[in-house]
Amino acid sequence: MYSIGFISLGCDKNRVDSEIMLAKLSKNGYNITNKAEEADVIIINTCGFIESAKLESIETILEMAKNKENRCKSIIVTGCMAQRYKEELIKEMPEIDAIVGVGSYKDICNVVEETLKGNKGIVRIYPLDFKIEQEERMLTTPNHYAYLKIAEGCNNNCSYCIIPKIRGRYRSKNMNDIINEAKDLVKKGVKEIILVAQDTTMYGIDIYGKRMLSELLHELEKIEGLHWIRVMYCYPEQINEELINTIKESNKILHYFDIPIQHISDKILKKMNRRTTKQQILSLIKNIRNKIPDAIIRTSIIVGFPGESDKDFEELKAFLYEYKLERVGIFTYSPEEGTEAFHMKEQVDEKIKKIRLDILMKQQAKISFAKNKQMVGKTFDVIIDGLNNKGLYYGRTYADAPEVDQNVFIKTSKKLKNGDFVKVKIIEAYTYDLIGEIEDESSK
Repeated sequence: MYSIGFISLGCDKNRVDSEIMLAKLSKNGYNITNKAEEADVIIINTCGFIESAKLESIETILEMAKNKENRCKSIIVTGCMAQRYKEELIKEMPEIDAIVGVGSYKDICNVVEETLKGNKGIVRIYPLDFKIEQEERMLTTPNHYAYLKIAEGCNNNCSYCIIPKIRGRYRSKNMNDIINEAKDLVKKGVKEIILVAQDTTMYGIDIYGKRMLSELLHELEKIEGLHWIRVMYCYPEQINEELINTIKESNKILHYFDIPIQHISDKILKKMNRRTTKQQILSLIKNIRNKIPDAIIRTSIIVGFPGESDKDFEELKAFLYEYKLERVGIFTYSPEEGTEAFHMKEQVDEKIKKIRLDILMKQQAKISFAKNKQMVGKTFDVIIDGLNNKGLYYGRTYADAPEVDQNVFIKTSKKLKNGDFVKVKIIEAYTYDLIGEIEDESSK
């Protein structure tokens, strides 16, 4: 039996593709190993979104290729970078034996078989109009939570983003397939499902003729044994009253809004080809907080976009200071070939980008610490994610998505399992983490 080593890089949407490939390989009799030195074939599912992600992918390929000196017979590169740079990778990296694009992962078993026969230079890149369907997966997350991809591709065409060219136009997954997949995940022990897509708020527009995220959420709520539903990647212009009310009235859909706004200056938003304005963003935040006072708002911000002046930056800084969003990911603009912004004039100097990033990160750290201090003395439902090497259990409140947000570390003598829900009283706050006690132990 041949062994496959598999490395998944990049976003959670890429992770779902990895899980589908792993299931196909396992079903076809391959052994899956997490030890590269024991693998006959190593597959790297790459990210090609921004420069740092590309560099990580290249470094991983070169590092894994060292295993060819021993047992490894072939290196297969899949995912976004494979899709985007197929010719360059095959030409410039002889370590790679096969390239499999994002629309071709269903062929992974055949490609593995070919490379094991000694074939090299294999390129499988299919059109990006493939239908997104329910497929068997081998979960790479802990058993109690899973990502569920509800759509593929994107129609937004933001001027800095290459995703529409890598992943194609927006294609929703049939609602029945999503519901069935969610039910299967719950049967496997999943208690928290995290809906992902390039833009979840556009769900259904292509196959049902209208946005259907609220309807989908209502159907998911009916699944017995599913405790939490978390929605990621909601574009601000698509969040309507119906969606806000659906989240507000639900006992399962978390009061967690992941809204990538990218900037607040109308000038920069327009250059980014975003379909929203500063006033619309401010109105949305106020509306969410008015209707759902305990709502957590997460966003992502780009600094140093072409043409971003000191005035634009100060406007962004003032906005983040005033509105004090709970979770903020801040990134410097990365010029990506093939995008409209790559050719824009007034590119911002790298040093200035880093200075602006540092200023916002320091400001946001203070906001995060202040927000966390407000949680001290309050009790929250926490889902247990694991036990660290210091003997502390760690988990998350509704306010935190796995891998991107913060943890609650719990002091307890109780034996807990991953996926357990416990009531935890927060007793100590740090900038990006919390310390808590099990509620019935905190009074002792």
